[in-house]
Amino acid sequence: MTDKTPMQVVTFGLGEEVFAVPVTMVREILDYRPAFRVPNGPAWMLGITDVRGQGVPMIDLRMRLGLSAVEPTLATRVLIVDVMLADRMLSLGLVVDRVIAVATFERERLEAAPDIGLRWRSDYIAGVVREADGFVVIIDAAQVFSNDDGAIATLATAA
Repeated sequence: MTDKTPMQVVTFGLGEEVFAVPVTMVREILDYRPAFRVPNGPAWMLGITDVRGQGVPMIDLRMRLGLSAVEPTLATRVLIVDVMLADRMLSLGLVVDRVIAVATFERERLEAAPDIGLRWRSDYIAGVVREADGFVVIIDAAQVFSNDDGAIATLATAA
């Protein structure tokens, strides 16, 4: 990469894995609260929640990435993120097991996503950063919700 500017991310946990999204995408971090369920939505779509007067689709990020669902705990949080999908910006509430920190990584530490050995789709991964205790997986949120399985249509009708 030619950009030498450090990358700031919000790190969060899903089970034992550590993931991150760019801090520029994150509008706010909220305590978990149940969503208003949308009939006939996919299992990963928990429903809609009110965020300062705006209806925001709430997504179980564990399930969207192919991990098993778990019951919310006191540590469960909702990352309100703005994701560019197709031709518009969409606000989403990503339910995560826990928020860890805001971290800064030098861009030269970012490695390409491995093609094998992972439980989730590699096209959902913007890259990985090696840490002393494992990896931080930087997810490509736009890719997670813009593939061909109808995710955009589902979110567009819910918003």
